[in-house]
Amino acid sequence: MAKATLGNLTSKEYELVLETEKKNLDTLDEDGLDALLTRVRRARTKYVKLHRAEVAEQVPVKAARGAASRAPRRSGDKAEIFEESLARVSAALAKAARASAAELKAERLAAAAGEAAKGPAEPASGPAKASRAKASSKVGSRAPVQKKTAASSKAQGARRQAKSDAR
Repeated sequence: MAKATLGNLTSKEYELVLETEKKNLDTLDEDGLDALLTRVRRARTKYVKLHRAEVAEQVPVKAARGAASRAPRRSGDKAEIFEESLARVSAALAKAARASAAELKAERLAAAAGEAAKGPAEPASGPAKASRAKASSKVGSRAPVQKKTAASSKAQGARRQAKSDAR
């Protein structure tokens, strides 16, 4: 990030960029990082749109897109600054999310280990639960060929019945 381009930022934009410095990101929690990410993304999108509009105006004048994109550098530079800031915040948010996920996983494993130490859970009403388990395992274990065969014979029976009803 060039120091000259930071001078083009307004005071609020400069403060936003300063919030994305590593030392400031370490103090934020996951929700704070998410809110900051949203603010930086909005700023970046604003300047990307502005730059594209400025370049689009210059294309007919310059008769080339490449030459036109070099002209309006202020909005392009601001877009790049916010893009870099967005990358920093996004990386910090990903790191916080991974830490949070690991923490939740550890809590779940500890809770599961605590339940296993108590002993086996008492089974619910036996016959009803067993019949549901059988039915679901039967449907889930069917191969595609078996499903096709069952559907074919069912359709064949339906055709036979329709023919009989038509007489």
